[in-house]
Amino acid sequence: MIYNPGMTTSTTTSTNWDRLAEASRRWQTINSITSLLHWDQETKMPSKGIDHRGRQVALLARMAHEEATCTEVGEMIAACEADDDLTGNPDSDTAINVARLRRDYDRGTKLSIELVGERAELATKAQHHWAKARAADDYAQFEPWLDKVIDLNRRMAEAFGWAEGGEPWDALAEDYEAGCTAAWVESVFTPLRERLQTLLDACMGSSTQPSNAFNEVCLPVDKQEAFVRLIADKIGFDFDRGRLDVSTHPFCSGFHPTDVRITTRFHENNLNDAIGSTMHECGHGIYEQGLRTDMAGLPLGTSVSLGIHESQSRMWENQVGRSDTFWRWACEELKSTFGNDVAHLSYDDVYGGANIVRPDFIRVEADEATYNMHIMIRFELERLMLKGELNAADVPEAWNQRYREYLGIDVPDNARGCMQDIHWSMCAMGYFPTYTLGNLYSAQLYEAACDANPDLEDGYAKGEFTALRTWLNDNVHVHGRRYDAATLCEKATGKPLSADPLMRHLGGKLSAIYGL
Repeated sequence: MIYNPGMTTSTTTSTNWDRLAEASRRWQTINSITSLLHWDQETKMPSKGIDHRGRQVALLARMAHEEATCTEVGEMIAACEADDDLTGNPDSDTAINVARLRRDYDRGTKLSIELVGERAELATKAQHHWAKARAADDYAQFEPWLDKVIDLNRRMAEAFGWAEGGEPWDALAEDYEAGCTAAWVESVFTPLRERLQTLLDACMGSSTQPSNAFNEVCLPVDKQEAFVRLIADKIGFDFDRGRLDVSTHPFCSGFHPTDVRITTRFHENNLNDAIGSTMHECGHGIYEQGLRTDMAGLPLGTSVSLGIHESQSRMWENQVGRSDTFWRWACEELKSTFGNDVAHLSYDDVYGGANIVRPDFIRVEADEATYNMHIMIRFELERLMLKGELNAADVPEAWNQRYREYLGIDVPDNARGCMQDIHWSMCAMGYFPTYTLGNLYSAQLYEAACDANPDLEDGYAKGEFTALRTWLNDNVHVHGRRYDAATLCEKATGKPLSADPLMRHLGGKLSAIYGL
């Protein structure tokens, strides 16, 4: 074994449970090493190291998969399930951990070790070639890699299988949002798109339009970095247990609650992107740092789903980072950091500039009213690719056609079109809808946090964010995988998931800004 986990939990002592917990911590440690190599690849690794890195991560992926799905693990799970002292109380920590390990074991054993290794190596190499192709705006360079990704994901979906009446996309989504199906996502997206389109049309047609001056200012990157680090520290990202670096596509890697890495990116003429990206990844990082350290390597020390994870990032980015009270504080810090470069900007310039509604090409820079349209487009294309109805060669035109239909814009090139996201190069299909689910969860959770703390938003104007972070720690983070996403939402908010809180959030704020 790698190490003695030294369990300090309140779980019932049992040789079978101790052995199972130690095994789980072992393979999760291997997974965390793999994540560290991916972080290094995106931030520090020399470009010519890609082939060797592919072999490294493939080896580790095979090791972790082999350990997590071996016969001995299945026997330990079964022994724990049969021990009433361990699992007789289904709400106990041990029973929850065993139940989640059973689910993961049954799912994991459907994949061969060869397929797992192939996926890890392909993802590593495809990400590298995606980054080069995107920088050169050369889709032909990425196309063969996307072909390989589509083929591999189809084979993975077939290995997992899906329910009668379902489709391949369902099988892959299960890794990101348990129980999520394409048909259910479509049933959520269709009415949401209609409501968003109505709001978007109203904003675009209004005679009252906010100033864009804030988004036209060029600012030194070193000062931008200092500014976003200030924000990250203030909202509660613990730099003693994490770090902030730069990458092509911002991301968060949580190896352990004591070691969480986030990245952001900078453009001289787009401070808003750096702020939004940093606060978004801080939301992920604060979640990872808020997980139970005593349960690290076990299901109760792991985030429940990507939809809930995205709720944390989108909440800090949008409900907080685009709020009036946040900018009452941040505008003063902005002028202190950038001095004469922003002296001509009024508060309305800055707050309005942070909330401009404008259809554009780039998802991660999208405003709140148009963001979910970007997700819907990607979801539709994934379904087609996995069904074999869309080939890699035809993705650019299918992408561009939907941008014309959904957002009324012509995509200028593939770098700002179908190559803008890292996800497909990571072999991650079934992922994108979790962003919109995250927006829905974030709005509903945020309403509940405000109900519980009526003065919550007043604190932002003074640079105080502890109340929100504490509420999220207590109502979301600490639970790990105790509940599924839908149950967690209902327990935290008292209501099943609904699009109404999101539309109240958007409608209330944008009506004031756009004079609707």
